[in-house]
Amino acid sequence: MPSYLLGVDIGGTKSHALIADENGQAIGFGNGGPGNHEVVGYQGLQVALQSATSHALRMAGLTKDRITAAGFGVAGYDWPSERQPTLAAISSIGLTCPVEAVNDTIIGLLAGASEGWGVAVVAGTGTNCWGWDRDHNIGRVTGVGFGEHGGAGNLVEKALASISYEWTKRGPKTQLTGEFLELTGAADIPSLIEGIEMGEYVVSSDHAPLVYKVAAQGDPVALAIIQWAGSELGYTAQAVIRQLGIATLDFEVVLVGSVYDMGEMIIAPMRQVILSEAPKARLVRLGAPPVVGGILLALDLAGIDPSPLRDCLIKSTCVIREKISG
Repeated sequence: MPSYLLGVDIGGTKSHALIADENGQAIGFGNGGPGNHEVVGYQGLQVALQSATSHALRMAGLTKDRITAAGFGVAGYDWPSERQPTLAAISSIGLTCPVEAVNDTIIGLLAGASEGWGVAVVAGTGTNCWGWDRDHNIGRVTGVGFGEHGGAGNLVEKALASISYEWTKRGPKTQLTGEFLELTGAADIPSLIEGIEMGEYVVSSDHAPLVYKVAAQGDPVALAIIQWAGSELGYTAQAVIRQLGIATLDFEVVLVGSVYDMGEMIIAPMRQVILSEAPKARLVRLGAPPVVGGILLALDLAGIDPSPLRDCLIKSTCVIREKISG
């Protein structure tokens, strides 16, 4: 009887489930809503798991008992105390096979690293960094709120601070001021700051591209913000590299998240910091859907070598997603 694997990527805004056979052929895909328990609670995690998984099973034409092993990458699963409630939520799906759950950054690493190990640095709304060596030893940083910077939210915070500094004469003038005045419709800097404080204007991480736009036009203040963020992302990677003791090895650092769409402006300072610690490290953008990493985790759990199946799995997953979206 053939083996079928389930991979699930639980995110803060959406979730995905993927089913593949033992040859690395994707045969089922499903979508679900947000599942980070820090946002929607463990009940919300259950809903996201059940929705995404049921859709994937239906597309694959399989029942739950046909799944041989399942791998889950779960946003918000950061600490040992969260393992039991996370596994309890997973059990609500009704699987009878072995399962493994990891932080969602790890499945991004598995999907993006050609050898299945290395370091992944996430830079989206916030930032995170986890690593996995050849023996599956884990290194990680603490994440948002504990001094880890470089996400889109940080870029906007720095931009607003720079605008404030212009007004108070603590810092130089910047083209960021004009961009954010135009964005909000505020008449001047004090009106902008007061409007944000009073809730009249909403400025969020979604507006980080404005910082890049101004930096690309040569504004030194905006450019310094982007370079600062890149360096900060590099320092998070440095920390995990040291924890794993892989500084002398040849490995990949997988870049995950929309902030890297800014290209070399943010990646170059990040690379410089990382290479000062690990000269053989190679920075690569994640080109595969992260949920692929869930299948790779499940394959390993089932005792199937995932390495020769990785390319087929990525290609077939992209095809099946295109069919759904098309």
